[in-house]
Amino acid sequence: MTTNVETRRRKLDTDKQDSPEDHDGAHQPGSCCDGVCVAHVHLEASDAHSCLLQTSSSCTPKHPQRTCSFVDEIRDENPRKTTISAENEVEAQKLANNYKFGFRKWKSHVTERPFEDRSNIVKELYSELNVIKPYSVGSLFTCGNVLYVFLFGWWIALVYVLVGLLMFLTVFGIPYAKLCWKLSCYFLWPFGKSIEKASVSVAAYSVKILQDNSNLEAEEDGKPSSPLLLPTPVGETIEEPTERPQNDHYWWRVSTYIWLLVGYPLLAITHSVLCLISWMLVFTIPVAKMSTKTLHTILLIPPEHVHISQATETQEHESRVILCCYHAVNLYYYKYTVDGINVFAVNLLLLVIVSLVIGYVDKSNEFVSSEVKFATAVSSIIPLSYYIGMGIASISAQSNFAVGAVVNATFGSITELTFYITALVRGHHQGNKCLQEIVKAALTGTLLGCILFIPGICMIIGGLRHSEQRFNSRSAGVSSSLLFISVGGVFAPTLFSKAYGNLVCEDCTNSTGTNSSGSFTCKNCHYDLSENSYSLFHSHIQPLVYTISILLPVSYIIGLIFTLKTHSHIYDIHVGDGTGHLGASVHWSRWRALLILIVATVLMSACADLTTEHIQPILSHSSISQYFIGVTVLAMVPEIPEIVNGVQFALQNTISLSFEVGSCIAVQVCMIQIPILVLFNIFYDVGFVLIFSDLHLWASIFSVIVVNYIFMDGKSDYFQDPRSDWINPALAPLG
Repeated sequence: MTTNVETRRRKLDTDKQDSPEDHDGAHQPGSCCDGVCVAHVHLEASDAHSCLLQTSSSCTPKHPQRTCSFVDEIRDENPRKTTISAENEVEAQKLANNYKFGFRKWKSHVTERPFEDRSNIVKELYSELNVIKPYSVGSLFTCGNVLYVFLFGWWIALVYVLVGLLMFLTVFGIPYAKLCWKLSCYFLWPFGKSIEKASVSVAAYSVKILQDNSNLEAEEDGKPSSPLLLPTPVGETIEEPTERPQNDHYWWRVSTYIWLLVGYPLLAITHSVLCLISWMLVFTIPVAKMSTKTLHTILLIPPEHVHISQATETQEHESRVILCCYHAVNLYYYKYTVDGINVFAVNLLLLVIVSLVIGYVDKSNEFVSSEVKFATAVSSIIPLSYYIGMGIASISAQSNFAVGAVVNATFGSITELTFYITALVRGHHQGNKCLQEIVKAALTGTLLGCILFIPGICMIIGGLRHSEQRFNSRSAGVSSSLLFISVGGVFAPTLFSKAYGNLVCEDCTNSTGTNSSGSFTCKNCHYDLSENSYSLFHSHIQPLVYTISILLPVSYIIGLIFTLKTHSHIYDIHVGDGTGHLGASVHWSRWRALLILIVATVLMSACADLTTEHIQPILSHSSISQYFIGVTVLAMVPEIPEIVNGVQFALQNTISLSFEVGSCIAVQVCMIQIPILVLFNIFYDVGFVLIFSDLHLWASIFSVIVVNYIFMDGKSDYFQDPRSDWINPALAPLG
């Protein structure tokens, strides 16, 4: 046991002796919530030195600025045990799936979180902009508010002035003209002002004169009486005259219909444009909310009922606040979700529609060039990958192990397989082997990105926040071992062909310009795998490829059984007793998630078709290499949602999940995607041969060796205790 672990254990024992009231629910400084939380310490019978800390999810916060986290991953002194606590069983199942082999890792919630338990920052994102708050004048002059004036405020105010002049010319619309001029001043600088709906009627009331002063005396003493305990006083009720609400006959006015036919349509178009722009910018969503409420509420009530004033905490009783905004920009809106879907994924759906329209309508490239169509089609893969990942996580969290494993194995690779098969079929029909090389480059780029780029970027970003990053060495070693086996199987035919194949070069020229002996410069060198080399390819390499394509999926199934059934203790995932048993309100049901998966797959196929169709003009009219596009753009763009998940895990100091994100994708590429491509080539010959170039071969093998050295051979250098987690010392100064 390490010195640090022993020191923490002695400190824990000392705290237990000095503070026996901790088990009674006393307040713990620095706990997850500044309130009444209960901590239980359990000693495991199997290991007397290890302790399991479980934090109850029933906490009563005392300060609204600090709230309890209802989704916690709690680790004990023995890092082999990972306890998961969540607000419901579905969310706990989703978190447990993140630690399982073969399941794609997902960070976002698949169930609705209790709104009252969320932080004040998140609550502010979902506010209706109708609450008056205390503020200072200086706090309103922010960069975001000033930016609002230059981006939106001036032209919105100008439109209201022009519409007001138009309504003034109609004579009957003069009340609405005055309203437009007031709103023009409001939208030029709406911050710190409130729009209220004033009522012209006075509620009826009555006065009761008491004959018994007992109740009055009790109220004067500060102790209001209870009618259940004291006798009802006998009094005399005098009805005061009340003013009946005035019937304004709003829909009987001529000015109303002039407004709806002349002024309102112009402002509806203006606010629709404003709402669309501000919503697409994400961080200016408060402006979109303000515009929507104005269009649906304020512009449809009688103008005499609209009252604009400075927002103060004391408002008249006969008025109701409709709109009150203090800030136009909120940088935390990247957390905003719509039905569990991140706002960026919602906005990028418009890009999918645009790419499909310009791709299939403008076939002759008269209005949009091939480069733009390629860029939009590739970018459209990002939101579709997000929806596929959300659907997989939703179904897996609500299903058993078998269903979750099948869904992850099929739909988990559907994004990449859709593009690969589409490219191979198009290349076969066009007789273009360039697309086949792009597919191989994309496969290699995915392996390199998942093995090196995703763990590397997660280490760096996680190290900026956390001084130490720990992960379970044994589970990472299992993943790296499976990855080593799968990569070795995929590149075995390439190694065999390079050892026994014939190297053929074309376009060879002598440095002196003659055919005499000397050094030659050759281009397009490759190993002869055509019919001329029948004995090598058809008798040796092709059977080897087919054998590997069968063994790799079998190895994947064996890996699932090994890590999830026979040796599940390697991961040691335990759902804590603090998991709530409240009814889980899932964002997507299983049938809805399945429907979204099918629709997203169909749209993915269409975007992949447009990508392969418009990639050839880019290669023909530019100096960009086909290998560069395959390794970078086509390999990493579909994995952007997974990269974001890995970074979020690293920021929460769960670097082990960040590593598993890349390993899971890489293993699926080798054990599922490549065998499916080979088997597809058997039934529909597209000319796909599982032989890679030298650069792809050695780059992939080198990356796997590096990862295996860190996860397995690096124990003697970085591990103080074989059972402890690996600490990344290079990133410690970054914290």
